[in-house]
Amino acid sequence: MKHLLLPALFSASLLIGCGASTDSSDPSASKPGAPTIAVIPKGESHVFWKTVQAGALKAGVDLGAEVVWKGPDIENDRNAQVQTVMNFTIRKVDAIAVAPIDGEVLQRPVGAASAKGIQTVVFDSSLVDNSKSVSFVATDNHRGGELCGEAMAKALGGKGKVLVMRMMEGAMSTTKREEGFISSLKKAAPDVEWLSTDQYGGNSVGSAQEKAIFLLAKYGDRLDGIFCPNESTTEGMLMALRKKGMAGKVKFVGFDANTVITDAIAKGEIEAVAVQNPWRMGYLAVEAAHKAIKGESVDARIDTGVAMVNGDNLMSQEMQDLVNPKL
Repeated sequence: MKHLLLPALFSASLLIGCGASTDSSDPSASKPGAPTIAVIPKGESHVFWKTVQAGALKAGVDLGAEVVWKGPDIENDRNAQVQTVMNFTIRKVDAIAVAPIDGEVLQRPVGAASAKGIQTVVFDSSLVDNSKSVSFVATDNHRGGELCGEAMAKALGGKGKVLVMRMMEGAMSTTKREEGFISSLKKAAPDVEWLSTDQYGGNSVGSAQEKAIFLLAKYGDRLDGIFCPNESTTEGMLMALRKKGMAGKVKFVGFDANTVITDAIAKGEIEAVAVQNPWRMGYLAVEAAHKAIKGESVDARIDTGVAMVNGDNLMSQEMQDLVNPKL
């Protein structure tokens, strides 16, 4: 259904937007002559996105650019994100940096922005085809998943029954993590038995917890290891494990961090998590957009890094800079 609705929304918005004008609250009006870079995340509620925002805003200050931050209220709201991209296209901002909720659905609006002469940067998650954007700024998500698979193989001693609770269909970043985890664990521990790899927790902690409770009820008595590919699924699964009295009894590897997750690592309830560098991601996405506006060369692929945090290295300065960034 989404593929039928969005093209119609796209066409209608372009027609309506032809006469649109920028109101007096437009942030680009506050710095005459400064380029305007719109940064469109998948959402705004998770700690990850707040950290991306901090990096993006700092880049704007350093580079003398106006950074406008606008994301959907709900992280799976594809329509809202498409509409936001189109609104900024109509406003003719100088650049758009977007983290696509859906790599297929966002393809057309990002391409339309590029066709209008707006410099486009894709960050965090890939489009199906990034050729219309000047740069893709992101974690090597497949490698992050592989590191999680290696951590799980070590934690299980090479054998056991494993469950993967995925995040959301169409999300390219988490799909790459899931694929990396599965391929890596199969290679490192071929004797592992897969209980389930096709269930989705959704985009919020609440939906992830609800699905996790269902999965634990179904597989809990046989379960040895769990993998979750992002902040909301990791926290949701943790809440479900605590509710079922299973926290710390199952080897649990996740992705991304917040204070709830790092506290669970310290308590031994989570074995390890892969962490990105969202502050650096936001900064480099804006920097790439700014370079493109100025006509400077930009790397087509910018890797923002990934590391594994566990109980042994959690309190190191290097890991604290990643999991507790100063915003």
